[in-house]
Amino acid sequence: QGQLVASGGGLVQPGGSLRLSCAASGSAFRFKPVAWYRQSPGKERELVASFSFGRDINYADFVKGRFTVSRDKPGNTLYLQMNSLKPEDTAVYYCKGVLGSNELWGQGTQVTVSS
Repeated sequence: QGQLVASGGGLVQPGGSLRLSCAASGSAFRFKPVAWYRQSPGKERELVASFSFGRDINYADFVKGRFTVSRDKPGNTLYLQMNSLKPEDTAVYYCKGVLGSNELWGQGTQVTVSS
């Protein structure tokens, strides 16, 4: 069965950087990953960054200037470059893919920012 696979998470010190990747595998290959969300314990899932209408990029206020979302030319792999990480960025990061009106969520990758 196909899925979106997110990778690149890990443990990093405050001020450090990580780069997340997300790509569809198996039968999910037609889904295009378009957005990153995150969820911390006890909190709702929140949008981090997304592509909309194909080209427009939206960032949550709390990551502007620190995170950059990008994708490869075919649009099959989505990236999230995270710089100047803060402890409050600690969360499970999920990517979301779309195919028409259908959505598919990845399994998430843990990001922990701690000294």
